Amino acid sequence: GLSGCMERKRNFMVSGTFTIINKLGLHMRPASSFVQTMAKYQSDIDILFNGKKINGKSIMQVMTGCIKCGAEIELQCSGPDEEEMLKAAGEMINSGLGDEV
Repeated sequence: GLSGCMERKRNFMVSGTFTIINKLGLHMRPASSFVQTMAKYQSDIDILFNGKKINGKSIMQVMTGCIKCGAEIELQCSGPDEEEMLKAAGEMINSGLGDEV
């Protein structure tokens, strides 16, 4: 039957809280390098900020999220490579996303 191909969706998720340290926040350049890096992973990433849920793989959503320097955000990753994805995202943010900090 077909039941063999239906993968049971895991409801696991990893999350972490990070603070944006680069002076200009998530403007065009760091937002695009973040989104490009996240695109390499299969998992989904949501950025929780100011009561909003922002898709971390969408350049438009990340840029219009107005995430400024000093903002505390929660990242939630879910999917097959969620651990690696969260680690990569956290490292990018903690290093200032290639911007001056």
